Amino acid sequence: MQEFSKSHDDPFAPHLAALAVFDDRGTVVGWNRRAQELLGHPAAAVIGRPASEVLVDPCDLPAVREAVASCRRADGWFGVLNVRHRDGRLVEMGLRAHPLSRGDGIREWLLAGAPTADVLEWQRDRAVLDGLYRRCPIGLVVHGPDLRLLRVNRAIERFTGVREAEFRGLPTGCFLLPDDARRAVDRVRQVMETGRPMVYSEQFVRLEWDPARERVAMVSSFPMEDPSGRILGVAEMIEDITERRRAQRRLALLDQAGSRIGTTLDVAETARELAEVMVPHLADHASVDLLQPVTRGEEPAQGLTGPVVRVGACSVGAQQAGPPHPQGEPVEFAPDTPQGRCLTEGRPVLEPVLPPDWFSMDTRQGTHAPDLSAHSLIVVPVAARGLVLGVMTLWRSRRPDPFEADDLTLAQELASRAAVSIDYARRFTQQQQTAFTLQSSLLPRAVPDQSAVEVALRYLPASAAPGLGGDWFDIIPLSGARVALVVGDVVGRGIHAAATMGRLRTAVHTLASLDLEPDEVLSRLDDLVNLLAAEQEAAGERPVGEQVVGATCLYAVYDPVSGRCSGARAGHPLPVVTAPDGQVALLDLPAGPPLGLGGLPFEARDVELAQGSLLCLYTNGLIGERHIDTDLGLAKLCAALARPADALERTCQAVVDSLVPARPTDDVALLIARTRMLPPDDVASWSLPPEPASAARARALTSAKLNEWGLEHLAFTTELIASELVTNVYRYASGPATLRLIRERCLVCEVSDSSHTSPHLRRARTTDEGGRGLFLVAQMTERWGTRYTREGKTVWTEQSLTGTLA
Repeated sequence: MQEFSKSHDDPFAPHLAALAVFDDRGTVVGWNRRAQELLGHPAAAVIGRPASEVLVDPCDLPAVREAVASCRRADGWFGVLNVRHRDGRLVEMGLRAHPLSRGDGIREWLLAGAPTADVLEWQRDRAVLDGLYRRCPIGLVVHGPDLRLLRVNRAIERFTGVREAEFRGLPTGCFLLPDDARRAVDRVRQVMETGRPMVYSEQFVRLEWDPARERVAMVSSFPMEDPSGRILGVAEMIEDITERRRAQRRLALLDQAGSRIGTTLDVAETARELAEVMVPHLADHASVDLLQPVTRGEEPAQGLTGPVVRVGACSVGAQQAGPPHPQGEPVEFAPDTPQGRCLTEGRPVLEPVLPPDWFSMDTRQGTHAPDLSAHSLIVVPVAARGLVLGVMTLWRSRRPDPFEADDLTLAQELASRAAVSIDYARRFTQQQQTAFTLQSSLLPRAVPDQSAVEVALRYLPASAAPGLGGDWFDIIPLSGARVALVVGDVVGRGIHAAATMGRLRTAVHTLASLDLEPDEVLSRLDDLVNLLAAEQEAAGERPVGEQVVGATCLYAVYDPVSGRCSGARAGHPLPVVTAPDGQVALLDLPAGPPLGLGGLPFEARDVELAQGSLLCLYTNGLIGERHIDTDLGLAKLCAALARPADALERTCQAVVDSLVPARPTDDVALLIARTRMLPPDDVASWSLPPEPASAARARALTSAKLNEWGLEHLAFTTELIASELVTNVYRYASGPATLRLIRERCLVCEVSDSSHTSPHLRRARTTDEGGRGLFLVAQMTERWGTRYTREGKTVWTEQSLTGTLA
């Protein structure tokens, strides 16, 4: 403490400063012991000598002359200069000059000096002290040993509305209500007697002239001691935390509401839970009134007003009278009552202070106040999905403070949360059976035959939510032995989500049959989702402008010939890839917006997958459960996929066991595919120049390869197909043609060129010399079609290996 006190002493005080006296010509005429200690010059060595000769370095003479001139003009000076030590080094010192008047009329100057570091430290301490009393936003109160106030800062003035001068000499706890003042005195006395500080103690601060306003302060008290350790008083730092405490209470109420509201799928029980949460934390009385159709489990029409049923009410005190009418009895609010306006407009009503004659009007008597002593009122709509289901009314009669805007915000939030639960309960029975009926018809029942991948699938509906969700997956065989792997998730649950999922799944199949690129498929799906939203808005199912349909989707195409996988995603989680050596990584597909936003682009990316790699596609229910962090979920997923050689069904089940709880809160769709590659001997490809002889070349190459594969019985038809397709390239396209044959579950014949012109199937007239090529191709194949790439197009055909048309 002594060292602390020393550091706060004025370094220019006579007992601490180096002092020198100069005559009007700059000659040293006085020199104290402290000056000798700091600068090494004894008094005999400097007295009588000019200061510029013994104390000033020649380089510093301009600065010294400027300081002297300023001193003469202002009759004093303060600043920092270098002073020469006896050993020749320069000492930076803070200097202060004052004139001295002698009786004989001779003018002299007193120069006080101290090391610059001491001066700066003292100035900082003075600035801190000044800041505490004048600028600090935290209150400061200094109590004397007699428990009387010595000083307060300006923050206390703002906090209490009392000027600082009026506090001096008053007893500790003045201006406070007796109970609050007693606690304040006890705290100061305890610190005074024990000498131990008290940190962060909360204190209610209710002023005598404003007892209804409850404020809370955070107080830290510590003793003040002199260098000998004697206690001089107690200082307190006081911070107004009223708003922080109120915010904490509101957050605690929100947290409590989350666990107490919506524990059942019963409309009336949920309404009662809402009323009970409000009392006594926010209101003295609370009631919840719902429209009659809602109490019957029906959905009210948009803008519906009419009779309501009181299904929940709560009041403070066992002796408090209940509502003026029995719960369950239909009543109707007058249009100009707060409840009537809230039902009609769907907007909250805040009446902070009710005038004394507020209840005198006949219509106001229908507001069903618990008693006429109520002085403040809040009415908020109980609304979900844009529909007003009812109103919640809050009253204050015992608590003196009125409702504030923050209370209204909290009431709206709680009513909004409860409305979701009420609406959820209302819709539960209505939608449950319908949604589950759709489940079996909307998801794929079996994995289609294809050679590209081995697949394991899981669909796990949420057990904690009613109805069918919008998650789905698909495996779609494509031309050229390729396969499309799809996983999607429609926002929401129930009939709308299930129906939307079915339409999107059908659309994906249609788009896949067109052999579009993954990014193009998602763009078309995005258009469809926007169309569905527009249809629902036009049908009045949602307010115009509100997004009613949304979905995420991941679309990937794997080619077992090249081993390449092309994928794109729309707001969907990244897929996970496990290499044959067990290395697991996220497949870095470009992020795309969820379906339904409209106008934003999607981007596809190609990657190479080795044979035997695992490709895992899933919906966010797998890693987005509330009880698990997303990063932790991905880590568990990667760990479960780290053994690619295991049986695929066993790996799939390991993922489910590791990540999916017994009662999942969200639907889970999981698709794991193990990649295969066609043997090189089952693929043949040739490049043919754009000339008439290429058709004959195509027939010869086709015949030779089919003989090699033991498919001589397909030689005639395949030669004709290849010849016709190559001839079309020569006639209608430019550049070389690429002929490719693939032997897998069927015989695939493909001809590619650099043109994007679509081939057209037509029936030729008897007089036409051409136009029968594609018609013959269509008659001799099981399937045929065209797919487009960035480089051009490919016309493909498929034939049964047995040589018979299905």
